[in-house]
Amino acid sequence: MTKRTSDDADAEHMQAALGLAGRVLGQVWPNPAVGCVLVRPDLGGRVVGRGWTQPGGRPHAETEALKRAGDFARGATAYISLEPCDHHGRTPPCSEALIAAGIRRCVAAVEDPDPRVSGKGLERLRAAGIDVRAGVLEREAARLNAGFFLRVKEGRPLFTLKVATTLDGRIATRAGESRWITGEGARLAAHRLRAEHDAVMIGIGTALADDPELTCRLPGCEWRSPVRIVLDSRLRLPAASKLATTARLVPTWVITTEPADERARGALAALGVEIIDVEAGKDGRPDLARVAEALGHRGLTRVLVEGGAALAGALVGRGLIDGLVWFRAPKLIGDGGVPAAAGLDIADLAQAPAFMRTSVRELGADVVETYGRSGN
Repeated sequence: MTKRTSDDADAEHMQAALGLAGRVLGQVWPNPAVGCVLVRPDLGGRVVGRGWTQPGGRPHAETEALKRAGDFARGATAYISLEPCDHHGRTPPCSEALIAAGIRRCVAAVEDPDPRVSGKGLERLRAAGIDVRAGVLEREAARLNAGFFLRVKEGRPLFTLKVATTLDGRIATRAGESRWITGEGARLAAHRLRAEHDAVMIGIGTALADDPELTCRLPGCEWRSPVRIVLDSRLRLPAASKLATTARLVPTWVITTEPADERARGALAALGVEIIDVEAGKDGRPDLARVAEALGHRGLTRVLVEGGAALAGALVGRGLIDGLVWFRAPKLIGDGGVPAAAGLDIADLAQAPAFMRTSVRELGADVVETYGRSGN
């Protein structure tokens, strides 16, 4: 029998902390999703406390774990998927809470890039005599909070493009029919994606063609519906649309350019829609770099892009798509169908945006593949 090492135990408990963090993706922006597991080595490796970031970003994972552990936290090892914060905000620093609780060791997956932290949390623990180990499952932890890291470093959220196509890459027929290209399993997976993102974004063409709700409709998870965003340069979103009429139930943002129709602006605002003005690009539509900046400024870390073809192509062309979730149905539509990404117009293959496949699985008759940006 292979002897279990301390490194094995560290990896196992950190994996559990990452699992706790993953369950709250989409619910904690502008904060990162963090998990914390408290273990007592002197009690045979007993887990005495678990915590994860609460909806809205507070309380933090460490605070929750310490609260659940109570006096058992003293002498424990804290496994945390992100370096504990070390700055005063609405609550005291988690580094201070861990020291006050009497933990003996801290294992952190990855440093927090926030300049208010950035190694300071771990240094404070070390200064208090706590044994600190960093970098356990670092890559996995950085991937989980890639959106938060991107917002801190570049001021924008992570954009993931979700598409459902035929084998020949078509999202609709010539007549615009798209329901349903993929089957029920793929549709459930798409709703799960919404639950894991801070926001879901579409262009006005999709909003007008489909009149979507863009909510999470997984049983028991309806409360996890993300912010809904529509790019609409001329404020054509109808006040009678599902998005507008439910804006007081699920946050709905419309990104437009000035000067947009004041009557339409007033009608949407009266329904609870938040209107966000950004600079227009050369095509008169919202400049996508300014859109990304505005969303990052509002604290979003993860945005799911659901269409349509023009928006997908524009975002890919601007280098703003960080990942793909591609659902493929075993069907063919042909040249007349609507492509997944329009307007790219790549003449030189070397200039084509490249992605690397990270996973593939079957969903009934359909297949879903995930991709990250090549080189990331």
